[in-house]
Amino acid sequence: MLDRASTFAQPEIVELLKTRFVPVAIDQAYQRRQQDTEGEFYRKIAGQSPRGDFQATTQGFYIANAAGDLLLYNNNRDPEKVLRLMKEKLREFVSEQTVRGEIPPIHTAKVDPRYNVSPPAGGLVLRVHAKVLDGYKPTTDRWQHIFQTALSRDNLWVSEREHQSLVRGEFPNSLQQRVARFHLVDNTRGEPPIWEPTEIREVSVTLSDGSLGGKVQLANQRGNRGFDAELKGEIEVKAGQVVRFDMVCLGQFWGDGPYTRGAPVGRFPLAISFTLADGTDIADKVPPQGSRGWVEGYIRP
Repeated sequence: MLDRASTFAQPEIVELLKTRFVPVAIDQAYQRRQQDTEGEFYRKIAGQSPRGDFQATTQGFYIANAAGDLLLYNNNRDPEKVLRLMKEKLREFVSEQTVRGEIPPIHTAKVDPRYNVSPPAGGLVLRVHAKVLDGYKPTTDRWQHIFQTALSRDNLWVSEREHQSLVRGEFPNSLQQRVARFHLVDNTRGEPPIWEPTEIREVSVTLSDGSLGGKVQLANQRGNRGFDAELKGEIEVKAGQVVRFDMVCLGQFWGDGPYTRGAPVGRFPLAISFTLADGTDIADKVPPQGSRGWVEGYIRP
């Protein structure tokens, strides 16, 4: 969220990325583990940086050429600094290209199926957004303000069997469990812990004449993180296909996780929306956060 609202909101950076670079956004937790051509190319680049330990995170901002030579590693999100570094490396690249000449293309020799996944055939993709509505203390800090006003983004995958259940006017238990466990989380400040099956104290969603309604109670064993909420929404079906899926979950959340520190104190209102993806956004193809390296566990009934 911080990068999206700072570095990649700077107009000149955006224009440079669109016209002078080939921008690539990845989940490095995939590429540093992938045993395939793509993973090898990424590790070649990242291995030249201070992030050369592939058992740990390699997150950051990289500039490399098509041969995999690292030109820049940076993990500072100050827009002015990033812009200056981009311009410097672009000038170096242009001057070196006249000497280096053409770089041969890379041909994909193998693909790691664990990290190259697609939405279920015949299923649905839902865009999921979460936002903390209140509870933060007032701040004049720029970065804290970004966190406090952040709108998160994830995708929810619906299987073909579940899609057909929705068409018949049923909201299947498997989908209820997936929504609760993987998507009713506060991911507005970072990567949240997903709920364990035993932490789903209650989830009940009904579907009648296209209207959704339900409630959920989530809490960890210690009781210092939880969510009590209601769900409401609308589903529309045409010619055996779900053509509209709009659902909102609104309730009181409390607590945080190792990578989502800084939540409001006590209980605070959290809203989470679900809407049908139409494939016009490239991000519609991104696997759900909760499926990382574990699609079978995420999608199973």
